[in-house]
Amino acid sequence: MIRVLLADDQHLVRAGFRALLESEDGIDIVGEAATGHEALELARSTTPDVVLMDIRMPDGDGLWATEQIVADPALSATRIVIVTTFELDEYVAQAISAGASGFLVKDTEPVDLIRAVRVAAAGEALLSPGVTKRLLERVAGGLKTAPAGHDLDTLTDREREVLALVGLGLTNGEIGERLFLSPLTAKTHVSRIMAKLDARDRVHLVVVAYETGLVQPGWQ
Repeated sequence: MIRVLLADDQHLVRAGFRALLESEDGIDIVGEAATGHEALELARSTTPDVVLMDIRMPDGDGLWATEQIVADPALSATRIVIVTTFELDEYVAQAISAGASGFLVKDTEPVDLIRAVRVAAAGEALLSPGVTKRLLERVAGGLKTAPAGHDLDTLTDREREVLALVGLGLTNGEIGERLFLSPLTAKTHVSRIMAKLDARDRVHLVVVAYETGLVQPGWQ
């Protein structure tokens, strides 16, 4: 059972997400929060697998709540999917740096919302390569450069190639096709890269690829 916490200051949005997700097998809504502080407290008391987190909320916004949840060792297995719009790009830059694992736009299709929850809960985190790539390209200017702790010297040449393709938003299957590898081998490379760079998930790897200059906005 995937345990989901909804955090949004609009009751109608929460009600819509709840109705949709609770109609799916294997998904349980464990709580609803209207503020950042409520989201943090509920996350600590319910330990959800996934938090659907709005950014603009009163009493501690979604950015603050994301930072607090990611920093809490007791919530290390909780994944946060930011619910946003493209008009909030500057906030998305901060959210991904804080440890958010994926993104949704509020007018997303129902099937994409359901998929986002399932993918995030499975640890893959990259809910939509296209959306993630566009968001990161638009917020790349807000990301730090040459950050400490992201030493690519620990990676092999092949792993650098794989990381660059992850940064472009490619799936394991697409990476395999580009590099003439099986999807399983590509997945193994991604897992090793995550371990070497101490990355929380795939979205974190995309951020690292941009932060280190391995990928530049506009690349295909």
